[in-house]
Amino acid sequence: MRVMAERGAHLTTAAPAEDRPSIFEILAQDSLMSAVKPALLHAVKILATSNPARYGFLWQRFDEIYAILDVLLQHHFLSHTSASFSENFYGLKRVGEDSTRAAHLGLRRRQHWHSLFLLALLPYLHTKLEKVLARQRDEDDFSIRLPQSVMQKLYRAFLAAYPFVCMAWDGWVFCHQLLYVFGKTQTHSPLLWLAGVKLSYLTANDIHSQDLKPSGPALSPSQSFGEKFQRLVSTAVGGLAVSLSTSLSIGVFFLQFLEWWYSSENQSTVKSLTSLPTPPPPLHLHSQETSNTHIKVCPLCRKVRSNDTALATSGYVFCYKCIYVYVKANHRCPLTGYPSGLQHLIKIYTPDG
Repeated sequence: MRVMAERGAHLTTAAPAEDRPSIFEILAQDSLMSAVKPALLHAVKILATSNPARYGFLWQRFDEIYAILDVLLQHHFLSHTSASFSENFYGLKRVGEDSTRAAHLGLRRRQHWHSLFLLALLPYLHTKLEKVLARQRDEDDFSIRLPQSVMQKLYRAFLAAYPFVCMAWDGWVFCHQLLYVFGKTQTHSPLLWLAGVKLSYLTANDIHSQDLKPSGPALSPSQSFGEKFQRLVSTAVGGLAVSLSTSLSIGVFFLQFLEWWYSSENQSTVKSLTSLPTPPPPLHLHSQETSNTHIKVCPLCRKVRSNDTALATSGYVFCYKCIYVYVKANHRCPLTGYPSGLQHLIKIYTPDG
């Protein structure tokens, strides 16, 4: 019995180190930031839809604005807590992989910048790449394929291989997490392995050192104007990062609720609770000739429409060429200002067409 107990204890304690987080804590902190961005995106979409003139730029430049705020937030937490925002939220920190014990707070310069790039900039580049590829696929669906050059053939080969690259990456991440569960590796993610760090628990000494850590040296009369300006900018950036972290800490549960409420799995419940009765059809107050002449005019070129195409976000109908060129250049409806893309174009086929 004693031998069996020892073997059972060996299987249930895959990690001999006491400061090694469980896979559940790690996956929870990973899902925190992934839930924040969709919720913020939905809030910005509501603002842009309600007032396109004032908040439309937030929707159009959301990726860049979010990336800048994410860089400031993660840089602040990496500098002061040796962890990202989500890792610090769950009481974790980053230490070097070569550390045999829970090291004190503070990452090496190389580890700090590698972590910042992999936390904030790499997701931004991945998002932009996904949008470029999606837009290119939409354009290919609506365009006539002409004889291709060598670069175009290489580009199409990349489009065909990209899903397999993503599948290989997801497989690598899954295998890494599986090895972490069985204690065969110190990191649960290839990104941590590339940064040369691993996750560990925050200790009481770490929290005490955070409280005692000064925000920065005070300004002295002997400093030059450049040093004073740099110190003021650093203080302002730190204050902005603290404000962002405080706001996220307070609103993270509300943002997760929004993300759940507007998730695809919950759409049936949302529709049953928020759906309104279908309004009656409009009354025809004008003559048939005037109505027919009016509805056949494209709002952009002011001519009789050709190749009718509806914009799903607003319901207006245009010439295909007119609305395609406009939406591709401005990413919004020309009449309502609602954010729109090429995927929202719907061609209308009539029985006599």
